[in-house]
Amino acid sequence: MTMMTPAPLVVQGRGDGMRDVVRRRYLLSLLVRKELRVRYRASLLGLGWSYVKPAVQFGVYFVGLGLLLRQNAIGDYAVYLFGGLVVMTAFSEAVGNATRSVVVNGDLVRKIYLPRELFPVSSLFVSAVHLGPQLLVLLVGAIVAGWRPDPVGLLALVLGLLLTAMLALGLGLLLAAVNVFFRDVENLVDLVLMVLVWASPVLYSWQRVADLVGRDSAWLTAYQANPLTVAVELVHRGTWAHASPGNAAATPPGLLGYTVLAFGIAAALLVVGQLTFRRLSGRFAQEL
Repeated sequence: MTMMTPAPLVVQGRGDGMRDVVRRRYLLSLLVRKELRVRYRASLLGLGWSYVKPAVQFGVYFVGLGLLLRQNAIGDYAVYLFGGLVVMTAFSEAVGNATRSVVVNGDLVRKIYLPRELFPVSSLFVSAVHLGPQLLVLLVGAIVAGWRPDPVGLLALVLGLLLTAMLALGLGLLLAAVNVFFRDVENLVDLVLMVLVWASPVLYSWQRVADLVGRDSAWLTAYQANPLTVAVELVHRGTWAHASPGNAAATPPGLLGYTVLAFGIAAALLVVGQLTFRRLSGRFAQEL
């Protein structure tokens, strides 16, 4: 008589991390569709608002800052500003929503088992859906300003968006787990995200920081090594830098080296976020 080998014991509430997310892509798509459906419920335009809002926003920047206030210290200022805002808006939306994702879906966490990582990852995909229209508006604005795509610039643009996604996912996993136990985290995150737009060259150029702290200062090195600063500069290199003659000269030196460092930081943050999330996820249902 053949002896049956008992199945290995599995700790309930703990899965196989991001591999479970890949294996259960259908559940991920359901969560993304649910989030979008709830957000645009009873809306006539629906997802069309994600195209209207960035288009109006770009027009406001072009007229208000580019023409009325004449921010001529930076050429094609509307493209420059909107390129930075594309990064910061996508990052802020992904991190902010991911931080709340487990708590908001507390009913699902308590009633059924599914990979908990699905919640912060779905927040990242929702932000990616909204990123598409913003990116389209940015590219159209850059083309109108005179931008013509080049291979290095397109690679820089892709790397900038990939870096933003890695940073948002790593932080989202970490903060989503901690927020289950300390609800003050989501309010603190909102405050930090509001300030972060000033910590990267979105509204100003990196030369302003260099003039303020000195070009050989350790403060400038730390500022340029900030992964979000690198992501913004990569998007600028991919769009704004070739919009008009002279813009490319404003690209910060050593961007390639800082890009490698930023991806190393993002990868480490992703590992720390995943490990922390997995370690705490078994207690989510109890805390919620």
